[in-house]
Amino acid sequence: MEGMQSIRSVIAGNEAGINDRKIKEILFDRERVSALSRELGWLRRISERDGFAIREVDAAEIDALSLGRTHGGILALCSERTIPPLDKAVIKENGFYVMIEGIEDPYNFGYALRSLYAAGVDGIILDERNWLSAAGVVARSSAGASELFPVYTAKPIKAADAFKERGYSIVCADRDTPHTLEDTAIRFPVFLIVGGERRGISRALLERADLKVKISYGREFRAALSAASAATILAYEIFRQNRNKQ
Repeated sequence: MEGMQSIRSVIAGNEAGINDRKIKEILFDRERVSALSRELGWLRRISERDGFAIREVDAAEIDALSLGRTHGGILALCSERTIPPLDKAVIKENGFYVMIEGIEDPYNFGYALRSLYAAGVDGIILDERNWLSAAGVVARSSAGASELFPVYTAKPIKAADAFKERGYSIVCADRDTPHTLEDTAIRFPVFLIVGGERRGISRALLERADLKVKISYGREFRAALSAASAATILAYEIFRQNRNKQ
């Protein structure tokens, strides 16, 4: 995990019982001790409680372990996170959950999670093949939201069926529907499914939808929005419609 924002999110997610990822060791650039003094003081207090080591190293070692140069001179070596199956989840009665199907880039995936978290989504459902194996990249691009979200795995069809059994409306983004997002009432509880730019949502999932909505464009434009942009627009409109009804 690179940078203090990601590190803080790992700690906060663990404290809240949202995920079981543990910090094993913090590495920081010895040339940035003064700049990182406040953060290191806080981390030393946490380390006494959680039992991880803090070690100063050369900048070259941090650069060799990191993917970019935006780490701010500090990173954490962490354990893997357990992602439980959906059948282990305690699903809220009047909640808002999202499944992102078919995103092919971990940065885009992280950007989507950032917006979904800010829009008040209660949890994320992922297929068993997902980008959480690139946890550091996803944490950075999501501003730490990936570590703060309850996340579960399920086959897409089984996920849709499970939420439908709990009385949720299954809402899919679909460019071929006549129903526009701004003119469609969407009320909690909602299970929103957003597809990737290339493959979209599978036909089997679309057939299970209670509502299919499309995002209106301001001009003629044949390209699809990025999955992150579509997820942001959809989630915030659903939040807007339900903000006084939770």
